[in-house]
Amino acid sequence: MMSEKFIPLSVPNLSLDILENIKETIETGWVSTGGRFIKEFEEKLAKYVGVERAVSCQSGTAGIHLALRALGIGPDDEVIVPTVTFIATVNPVKYVGAEPIFMDCDDTLNMDVEKLEEFLETECIYKEGKVINKKTKKVIKAIIIVHVFGNPANMDRLMGIREKYNIKIIEDAAEALGSYYIKGKYAGKHCGTIGDVGVYSFNANKIITTGGGGMVVSNNPELLDHISFLSVQAKTDSLYFVHDEIGYNYRMTNIQAAFGTNQIDRLEEFIETKIRNYNIYKNAIEQIEGLTLLPFREDTRANHWFYSIIVEKDRFGLDRDELLLMLNERNIQTRPLWRLNHKQKPYKSNQSFKIEKANYYEETLINIPCSTNLTNDQIQEVIKQLEEIKVANH
Repeated sequence: MMSEKFIPLSVPNLSLDILENIKETIETGWVSTGGRFIKEFEEKLAKYVGVERAVSCQSGTAGIHLALRALGIGPDDEVIVPTVTFIATVNPVKYVGAEPIFMDCDDTLNMDVEKLEEFLETECIYKEGKVINKKTKKVIKAIIIVHVFGNPANMDRLMGIREKYNIKIIEDAAEALGSYYIKGKYAGKHCGTIGDVGVYSFNANKIITTGGGGMVVSNNPELLDHISFLSVQAKTDSLYFVHDEIGYNYRMTNIQAAFGTNQIDRLEEFIETKIRNYNIYKNAIEQIEGLTLLPFREDTRANHWFYSIIVEKDRFGLDRDELLLMLNERNIQTRPLWRLNHKQKPYKSNQSFKIEKANYYEETLINIPCSTNLTNDQIQEVIKQLEEIKVANH
């Protein structure tokens, strides 16, 4: 039976007290690229994740682009990226003229560190402080790590690889604001604050939103200065409009930051809700044969941004696509995993290394409703629909 009301996958959780901030931007005229909310939001985020400074920008994609530029990555360079991520992680590599190399995932959906090390050891030569790809003869200068669905990647191992091979690490923490490590070398450290550069996103479906926007953090002040410089059209002299580099119009607006400075005050409340709702789903889905709710790492405090179900056709009675279609027909918005990036038309000719598990998850995974304003009645409705579909098709 169809759900009476549409239950969306992931929507913003906005409160009307934001209106006071918006009203101020209108009354002062600071709706664009100046105004107090930009600085306030940057300072609040920096304090929250435990770094000295954060630089706001137009989007998470823009943040990755700026990071690559500031790290000196350009034509004839290569960057190792995950195949399991939204394509916006990968495209900035092409923006700077470099080429991506695609890596498989492990069961956390994050980059498979074992295969990464195998690739670097068997397919590359380390010479004079540079990693040279045997196949292409190009230098691999960076790795972009994504903390998929808010589940922290294995930064202990990844930073060891960074030191061993002199490769820069960019953390795409677009989905992982609020996720941090509770054990190991980086206990207490937030996702995005460990590598050379970290990038957050505030797109509408993220755990907090500014409607669109991003933030870049780094422990390297000079790198952040350069990123900030590039994001405002690389103005060397703003009075006389002197530009010594190619820059970008990648600034966050004051009206966006007015949303952000309110939203970040509610972040811990949102994460608490995410974890509580995840556990409600988990207890119920464990009782449905053929469905598995993917776990988050127990040695971390993950923000539980997106919930993922694995569908086993032999035990559930339907395959992933059949369940996906049926839930959407019943007003339960669900989505599949992104199409793997090494299969995407712009990247079919790019190098990839032993992609195996990613293929399995591409075929079996769905994301179910997980908004922070999801009600208990809505969660129970999703569970009921899953149970009814199971009974009807087994």
